[in-house]
Amino acid sequence: MSDALHQHLHAALAAAPPAALCVAFSGGPDSSALLHALAQLPEARARGLRALHVDHGMHPDSAAWAAHCERFCATLDVPCEVLRVQVDGDTGSGLEAAARDARYAALATQLRDGEYLLLGHHRDDQAETVLLKLLRGAGPEGLGGMRALRPFGRGQLWRPLLELSRQQLRDYAEARQLDCIDDPSNRDTRLARNQLRHEILPRLAQHWPQAVDSILHSAALCRAAADALQTQWLAAFDALHDPASGSLDAHGWLALAPALREPLLDHWLHARGLSAPTSAQRRQIERQCGARAGQLPCIRWTGTELHIWKGRLWALPPERIVDADWQVPWHGEPLALPDGGELQLTVAGTRLAGPLHVRLRRGGERIKPDGDAHTRELRDLFQQAHLPPWQRNACPLLYADDELVAVADRWISTRGIAIFRRAGALPRWRPGR
Repeated sequence: MSDALHQHLHAALAAAPPAALCVAFSGGPDSSALLHALAQLPEARARGLRALHVDHGMHPDSAAWAAHCERFCATLDVPCEVLRVQVDGDTGSGLEAAARDARYAALATQLRDGEYLLLGHHRDDQAETVLLKLLRGAGPEGLGGMRALRPFGRGQLWRPLLELSRQQLRDYAEARQLDCIDDPSNRDTRLARNQLRHEILPRLAQHWPQAVDSILHSAALCRAAADALQTQWLAAFDALHDPASGSLDAHGWLALAPALREPLLDHWLHARGLSAPTSAQRRQIERQCGARAGQLPCIRWTGTELHIWKGRLWALPPERIVDADWQVPWHGEPLALPDGGELQLTVAGTRLAGPLHVRLRRGGERIKPDGDAHTRELRDLFQQAHLPPWQRNACPLLYADDELVAVADRWISTRGIAIFRRAGALPRWRPGR
């Protein structure tokens, strides 16, 4: 038990809360060393040590790798579950990022209440991460590198090896002759991280032998700065954020110092399950915050679109592409709409006497609301009601024959009122965005 890895993990577990332990196990040298070392520690086994392996299905040998991981865990008497995922390579973020997103989503789903998910990231991984963030124009939060501990799923994500080097883990694996997977993608220098790992960092070390130490020292200073700034931008977030609508005060956000503005925006977006913008997109958001009244700026990037409307920032997932001729008959049952929203009646189980046809806007629609002396254009009604622009094209229009009798649950004609009165219920619309 005198091995450096065992000693490190023994001390780490002693300092950590008594949570259950689950290792994200790829079968590579780093996670193999982590899992094997933990399996030698009675205190780790006492916490219900188990492993999760994600099979991305992207390599011809991925099924064989999953089987290898199951055998490896069986020799350690550690439970192992294989999670098979589908990687969407058409998100625009790149195949590597899409695989990572799919992997983390699967792991988060399988994590139990209060459980710690352990990753085999080490100090060399941390140096690579900091350099990647630097090249992408990150601020103190990004340049602080990977956090050792952060909330994840129903538990916590823990990186207990950030103080150890890649070589220490490889030495452990070689000394114990651990059978590890050699994923050829880890040598593909077309991938940004591999380019840094195999080309850039070795050349830096030739001229600056302490390069990794210096990078990690700077990362620690950035992490401390980011933590100090967080108290300020969290207070600003509480003042600028409207929990009811989920929007931010655009002018208040723009008035913040850049050191507060950027992490606040990222925090807001991530809390909504959306991605953060690039530096160029941030500058575009800042410019558009001063748009004239009547303009409806929208800044889009992969997985996110940000609208500036009525002096506030609104962040949404991308608009879905819908067939312009979409329409369906509706008898009053809960109806899934193309934008992810839903149309239903206010009384569950109620049925209409005859079907209405549900369509979306095609332009030029008009309705005479019950009790109104005039026929109104939908465009004017939407503006007067301050309906968000991104909801207008997704608003369900209800037709009896070819007559527009209801605009979702917002405006209903006299004929529409009669139809719904016979049913004993009114329409209810839940927008998808």
